[in-house]
Amino acid sequence: MSALYKKLTSGDGKWAKLLWIVPAVLVVLAILVFAARWFVGLEGVKGFLQQYPGDSELPEGAPVGFPAWLGWQHFFNAFFIVLIIRSGWQVRTTARPQAYWTRNNKGLIRTKNPPKKISLELWFHLTLDALWMINGVIFVILLFATGQWMRIVPTSWDVFPNAVSAGLQYLSLNWPTDNGWVNYNSLQLLTYFVTVFIAAPLAFITGLRMSGAWPKDATKLNKIYKIELARAVHFPVMLYFVFFIIVHVTLVLATGALRNLNHMYGGSDEVNWWGFSIFAVSLVVMAAAWVLAQPLFLRPIAALTGKVGR
Repeated sequence: MSALYKKLTSGDGKWAKLLWIVPAVLVVLAILVFAARWFVGLEGVKGFLQQYPGDSELPEGAPVGFPAWLGWQHFFNAFFIVLIIRSGWQVRTTARPQAYWTRNNKGLIRTKNPPKKISLELWFHLTLDALWMINGVIFVILLFATGQWMRIVPTSWDVFPNAVSAGLQYLSLNWPTDNGWVNYNSLQLLTYFVTVFIAAPLAFITGLRMSGAWPKDATKLNKIYKIELARAVHFPVMLYFVFFIIVHVTLVLATGALRNLNHMYGGSDEVNWWGFSIFAVSLVVMAAAWVLAQPLFLRPIAALTGKVGR
């Protein structure tokens, strides 16, 4: 343990320069909490919070509760995005890949671009991206087919002041009333909307622009949508997902873990251990996939669609 600590805190440790972030973030959060608690105590702000309690009224006919398919979609989405972030970071930081993959051009899917050798980490990242997008398309189709879209798409302008109200309540640690089984608060609604309909498509279209599947001979399109722009957007979008996951998991566990996990995985508004049990199993599956996502295990899978070598 001491050896690990010395490595991290030494000048040679790659994380040494990042260790200051943790105490800095804690100090900033403490200042913001104290400032928010003072701010919400002002008379004008009290009136604002009463007028806008933090949630908007849903359209008539909005569904109550969560169907079973949403629990499965939630798991697959979490599974893919965690591995996408991991593989994306590996692509960005791996200087000498252990193996490379070359597309098999004899398959059903052919492109005008000649096969290009890419690192096994990049192949894994792109494969996960494709699976994540397929899952996302299915998710959006089911959202609109079942009416669940009304829970995460703004339908009135008062969602914005209510989101500000919910944010102030969170920051002052006087958290808004949680009734996610019926209606998300407005800050949750806007966050889920941005994640599903803005951040996810941005991750896809920027990743596609940087991939080998993008047409190299589309001169006019490439001038309009430059690869430098895609690179400039893609990494911040990844950071957004990291931030979203940290905050999302923290609030799920801090605002009634058993009930929230039952909403997401158990399809129930009851307070019991069923949803937590499914969540725990899903964590084991994701941890196993994280550990097994090594060249030793990826090579035979990648070889099914191309040539793997040095």
